[in-house]
Amino acid sequence: MASLVFPLIAKSIYYPRFLNFIILPFNNKYITMYTKKEKLFNWFHFLMSVFQIINLTLFIFFIWRSYINISGTKNPYIFPLLLAGVFLFFSAKTMAQLLNGFIFNSYNTFNELIFKKLTYLNYAGFVLFIANVFLAYVFKDSRIIIIVALILFLAINIIGWVTVLRNYQKFISSYFFYFILYLCALEIAPLVIMGSFLK
Repeated sequence: MASLVFPLIAKSIYYPRFLNFIILPFNNKYITMYTKKEKLFNWFHFLMSVFQIINLTLFIFFIWRSYINISGTKNPYIFPLLLAGVFLFFSAKTMAQLLNGFIFNSYNTFNELIFKKLTYLNYAGFVLFIANVFLAYVFKDSRIIIIVALILFLAINIIGWVTVLRNYQKFISSYFFYFILYLCALEIAPLVIMGSFLK
């Protein structure tokens, strides 16, 4: 519940921006208004990213508890370790993507691309928050809730990916080979590594 502090601060300081953010999957106004203005490094984006990381970590913890730790063995360090792992994963991935943009002289384009992807990921944090509330207080360790939340989480991020790819068609076609390398090295490979680590 403590993670709610971050969107509440964001809402109180950036109220008009928060209203545009809330309707993100149904209206592209937020992306259109803020992609060029502040991009990645702004307080609103930071607050929503922290909210998303905390809830993603908690959701992974519930998956671990429901599917892996069936015996119910208590480990007081699992959540802090997962939180540190998720934070380092996203930080390293974002820095690597920005470095990639710098190397290929496309820093601004990569900055916008990452901003759009992370915006949809941050929005999906609300889905995970609701799922976490149900898993913690209502339907404890319910696998149905986990599956439904995963489907919604993936659906929101797929919408984000489709939007990003549609907006950058010309850029991708001009650098198609580099885009495939980027996709394999910085999108698919980190997820495979993270999945293997969690397994």
